[in-house]
Amino acid sequence: MLKKIINSVTFRNQPIKKKFTLFSLGIFFWLLVMFMISAAAYVDIYRRTHAIVDQTISSDLVTLEIMKNLEVASLAFYAVTGALLLATTLLAVFTILISRAIAGPVKSISEQIRVFSEGEIDFSRKVDIRSRDEIGKLSEEFNTLMEGIHDLATFKKVIEEDDKLEDIYSRLGKVFRERIGLNDFIIFEVSGDQNRMRPVYPLLLNEADILCREEILHDCELCKVKKTGHMISSREFPEVCKQFKPGLEQMHVCIPMIVGGRTGGVVQFLFDKKDYSADKKEKRLFRAEQYIRESLSVIEAKRLMHTLRESALKDSLTGLYNRRFLQEHSEAFVAGVLRRQKNVGLIMCDLDFFKQVNDLYGHNVGDDVLKETAEIIRKCIRSSDLVIRFGGEEFLVLMLDIKSGETVMVAGKIRETVEQTKIKVSDGVIKKTISLGVSEFPVDTESFWQAIKFADVALYRAKDKGRNQVVRFTADMWTEKEQGRPAGSP
Repeated sequence: MLKKIINSVTFRNQPIKKKFTLFSLGIFFWLLVMFMISAAAYVDIYRRTHAIVDQTISSDLVTLEIMKNLEVASLAFYAVTGALLLATTLLAVFTILISRAIAGPVKSISEQIRVFSEGEIDFSRKVDIRSRDEIGKLSEEFNTLMEGIHDLATFKKVIEEDDKLEDIYSRLGKVFRERIGLNDFIIFEVSGDQNRMRPVYPLLLNEADILCREEILHDCELCKVKKTGHMISSREFPEVCKQFKPGLEQMHVCIPMIVGGRTGGVVQFLFDKKDYSADKKEKRLFRAEQYIRESLSVIEAKRLMHTLRESALKDSLTGLYNRRFLQEHSEAFVAGVLRRQKNVGLIMCDLDFFKQVNDLYGHNVGDDVLKETAEIIRKCIRSSDLVIRFGGEEFLVLMLDIKSGETVMVAGKIRETVEQTKIKVSDGVIKKTISLGVSEFPVDTESFWQAIKFADVALYRAKDKGRNQVVRFTADMWTEKEQGRPAGSP
């Protein structure tokens, strides 16, 4: 009965404590019973002895009775002493067993904690689970903790070896789905210099899949998480974010990705209101936050490297890609064109008498003319085409997948627009003209860089013919003189 009460009330989830308590109580009651028996025996002996003495009968029977009583008392004493020794031995043995059961796992856990503090933890070592009691549960929880730390460390090591930010976002997405069980989410990347944000995972998203208002993609300051750098949850405050579309059946939890002291991204998790289980979701969100935090330093490093690389491949004045960009990406660019079996139009552009602008108005005005020209060219071509500042006042346009004759038409449009544009200067306005040479790859040559050379040859033929015109390359222009002159030189 006592065991049942203790089991149901006090030590339901503490089997070791329950066993030790029951054993101690058993020994206590056993000793109590033995003491009561011994006390009763001593009392009986004392009563009998005094009765005999009172009768003052001096005979052998009295002596025998006294000896008998003393023998009984001696037996009672030995019984109590033996019981005490047995109880003490059992208690000592039980204590040793309990100590060993506790000391082994605790020592293993403490050893793991020690080496972990020294940075030398071995994640492959686990604490043996020998029982289902408190120590067993402690060992199990410790192993789970170590597995979680190991998974995070492995995840960080893997993403550190990734080359692209897109790969890191993809791995984060897989972790959310496959390891944590969060299936509905969107990862947004914030572009601080352009004040924009864009979804980067999942890669294929329809407009209906984004449950925020479209305005936040063009003005990321409208996003509350981006602006504050704090996590928000519509479970606690249903209308916490005004940019989340109203009347939807989903709740949202948005977690900021703080990169370099600023919000570099936002992870939005979505949950159905009907199926939301607070305990499970909170635990999963906590794990998701751990992986997000673990990835932030890597994302920051990758974004910094990307920025540095972009700055090395872009012209700081016009924002256009430079010749180095073309040199590094030309092989992949050409492979794509040949695989698609398409043509590329090349337009080499050069401002006429640009040196006069610097001489008459100064280099600041010259810079303004270059920036205005770059903007004109950008507006005259498609978004899929490329403009490269090839050097000085020279620009190269790459038109992808064009049809025959289209390149000359676009070159003519650029020439006319530049000629009609008025550029403001301190003394009024100035107007400039531009000369353009056109070639096509692989129509004119199977060498991409030779096609650029052909466009350059056509450009200088336009200069020789009076400037402010478009010239299409023809084979007869490829003379010995032109073959010896590098592209971009007069």
